[in-house]
Amino acid sequence: MPTTDHTATADAGSGTGAGEAWTALRHLRHLLDLLDRGAPAEQFAPPAAPARGPHLDEPDAAVVAEATRVALRIRRTLGQHRRREAELAALFDTAGDLARLRDPDAVLKAIVRRAKLLLGTDVTYLSLNDDEAGDTYMRVTDGSVSAAFQQVRLGMGEGLGGLVAETARPYSTGDYRDDQRFRHTTAIDGAVAEEGLRAILGVPLRLGTRVIGVLYAADRTARTFTPDEVALLSSLADHAAIAIDSARLLDETRSALVDLNEASRTIEAHSHAMRRAEEAHDRLTDLVLRGADITDVATAIGAVLQGGTLIHDADGTELARSGTDSGRPSARAVGASRTGGRAVSADGTWVCAVLAGPELLGSIALTGRPDLGDADRRLFERAAVVTALLLLQRRSVAETEDRVRGELLGDLLTGAADPASLPARARRLGVNLDHPHAVFVLHCAAAPRQRLLAAAARVAHSRKGLAGLHHDDVVLVLPAGHPRSGTGTGPGPGAGAGPGAGAASLAGELGQVLAGPVTVGAAGPVTGPGRFPDAHAEALRCRTALRALGREGSGAALADLGFLGVLLGDQTDLGGYVHRTLGPVLDYDAKRGTELVHTLRTYFDEGTSQSRAADALHVHVNTVVQRLDRIGRLLGRDWQRPERALEIQLALRVHRIQRPQ
Repeated sequence: MPTTDHTATADAGSGTGAGEAWTALRHLRHLLDLLDRGAPAEQFAPPAAPARGPHLDEPDAAVVAEATRVALRIRRTLGQHRRREAELAALFDTAGDLARLRDPDAVLKAIVRRAKLLLGTDVTYLSLNDDEAGDTYMRVTDGSVSAAFQQVRLGMGEGLGGLVAETARPYSTGDYRDDQRFRHTTAIDGAVAEEGLRAILGVPLRLGTRVIGVLYAADRTARTFTPDEVALLSSLADHAAIAIDSARLLDETRSALVDLNEASRTIEAHSHAMRRAEEAHDRLTDLVLRGADITDVATAIGAVLQGGTLIHDADGTELARSGTDSGRPSARAVGASRTGGRAVSADGTWVCAVLAGPELLGSIALTGRPDLGDADRRLFERAAVVTALLLLQRRSVAETEDRVRGELLGDLLTGAADPASLPARARRLGVNLDHPHAVFVLHCAAAPRQRLLAAAARVAHSRKGLAGLHHDDVVLVLPAGHPRSGTGTGPGPGAGAGPGAGAASLAGELGQVLAGPVTVGAAGPVTGPGRFPDAHAEALRCRTALRALGREGSGAALADLGFLGVLLGDQTDLGGYVHRTLGPVLDYDAKRGTELVHTLRTYFDEGTSQSRAADALHVHVNTVVQRLDRIGRLLGRDWQRPERALEIQLALRVHRIQRPQ
């Protein structure tokens, strides 16, 4: 065939040159295959001469050698690109990992771990700058085995890391121990030697122009860090600095949110406390405006603060109590509260002075709440303000009422007013002059007259009586036969037992309140306005007699003073005097037909001699002794004391005059 002949002719004509070209082309194709497979560099060497076939001439061999060099150069470039792609991918992965981390410690550990993987060094670590101390300190390590190295601190400019932190530039060394570019210190060199590090690379962690720390990569063998490794670690450091700052900002945001939530809770609690305080203040104020008494206020305070409440006046007298036992407030605690203007705690009880400006009106005590918080403490102090308003109101009302009562008392005792108008005036004050009343005149040298008057006024208010000053004397007019106000357990002053018993009871009661002896003279009971002046005059004489007799701190009526009372009294009741003095003996003789009164009279007539009395009575002395013993049991053991003996002798003489023997 023609074609076959042509080809054969061409092959025959080409000769050796065609075979050599074909060999060169095959080698070039082989180089391309090696590049495509990414084969190792040693496989790019020119092939050996074939055993048979054409050999390359010198020009073709030069072309093949140049092609091999180009292929190797292309291989290196492709390798660099692949490595750069891997590094970039690793950096992107690192940035993504760091972006997902939220905990600052986790971010730091991830940074040094990824640096170790990227650079393949023995150890990686990270230090952070301490602006206050002026140095940089080791924060996180990966691959470290030395405790001293993990705790080392580098001053600015000291060692490789200190120089990086100071200059904000990367530094590397192939062998740190022998590198004199760095300022060596004993602490740093010792830590580096203990870790066994030689080659070290450090790059700054920068936020803008500010260096926040240093990222390191180190090997335990001497080596040189390439520019690519420096660039790679620097890129990682840039990502790491952003991640560190983001984690720090996130942590600060969390802390700010926690603080904000805490502040919100505090504000809410404060708002709740304020609303509670306002509600309590409104409740207490409403009680005062509605005319509630001090006990109602004490009960409301105890209910609001969940404790017991005690309210006292400035003298320490209890005004009200709710949910607790009686007890006087600590004078020291009241003084401290008055000085500081705040409630104070004393032995588990909170005490707050009740003030009107600088004036002490009293005190309020809260029991059962030793752990009183600030909000409740302020509420307790508000309660003291409301209590002050109530006490001022009470005082204003009391002063007005006391003035009216004092005017009525003065008109009763002087007899100057129209007697017909007095009962109506008294009824408006709750006093019934149609009922018997006793009159008491008081004296206390241990307390000012105003304190005695205030104490007497409290008694008058509680027992529906009158109290006031009359000719510089404190006078009380109290209904007779009424039970003691507030207790109902027995007779009070002016009760049916007689004004003398009431005076003695009143002297004891007021003496405790004023902490000093109170002398009380009594008279009555009297009924009707016209008899009060005489009763007052008698009570005044009785009180004067008590003081003259040295009986300060006691209370009595003239009838209780024996013959002195008979002498001082306007109406002489001799029979009553005899019966009060000799009544038990007279009753015994009348009941049994004995002669104890005659024996007693004879005994005194014979100068208290038992033997002479026996002769005068014509009985044995033992009989006299037995009779006198019986008399002693009837009259009391002190019947032979001089004062009693005088009273008995006077009564015997009056009895003889009234009934001659």
